[in-house]
Amino acid sequence: MRERISQIVEKAEDGDRISHVYDILISLTAIVSMLPLMFKQQTGLLEMVDTITVYILFLDYILRWMSYDYISKWFHGRRSAMVIYPVTPLALIDLLSLLPSLGLLGHAFRFLRMFRIFKLFHYSQSFSRILRAFDKEKKVLGSVLMIAIAYIFISALAMFAYEPDTFDSFFHALYWATTALTTVGYGDVYPVTDVGKLISMVSSLFGIAVIAMPAGIITSSFMEEISRDKEAAAARGEQHTSLAVRILEIRERRMASAGKTEEDEDDE
Repeated sequence: MRERISQIVEKAEDGDRISHVYDILISLTAIVSMLPLMFKQQTGLLEMVDTITVYILFLDYILRWMSYDYISKWFHGRRSAMVIYPVTPLALIDLLSLLPSLGLLGHAFRFLRMFRIFKLFHYSQSFSRILRAFDKEKKVLGSVLMIAIAYIFISALAMFAYEPDTFDSFFHALYWATTALTTVGYGDVYPVTDVGKLISMVSSLFGIAVIAMPAGIITSSFMEEISRDKEAAAARGEQHTSLAVRILEIRERRMASAGKTEEDEDDE
């Protein structure tokens, strides 16, 4: 029973119509549940929409929790999976997005409902590929992140030292260094001295390289995942074709054997 539930709530396999319908239902529910956030005044209709959608999504949360020992690759077949599920990233996001509508969090946390859009990621093949790409390149991406953080602190320290009148606090300098490294540059704060301008130029040039590196790494890994999925799909197609050919050969042999038997009986 729970194994079948896990098959339904997870991304549908080919030929599983019930799972396909369930995927569409949950995806549409997640999208519709966002509608009340688009209005300042909450009418009775919007409250009803929020109530219905939150209970559907909460049911999905419970079903995933019940069958997580079949869903999880790491805890497959282990009862401890049900203890682990509530602290998994997507489960935490799902629960936090539901708590405001369930009345367990105040109106100030209403914004958490926007996280329901992450429900769509359960059924997105592209998102799964992105996660695999991040997991595959996590060491390289971690190294790039450490370089970026180190450079932000160095730039902030240098700017704070040479632009004391422009930056009132070190946090203000960190804010500038972050926007400069990411090449955003809001323009609300900027250096005025020659040394500060030089630091700003170097930081911006370095930022282009730092931002480009993870983008290139993730894109390359993402394309590899797409190629791998295509190869796997092609292999499955070849297996199905080979199986179909074998079945046809077996049928032909049986038919030929049956025909030969009839001829022998006629001869007798």
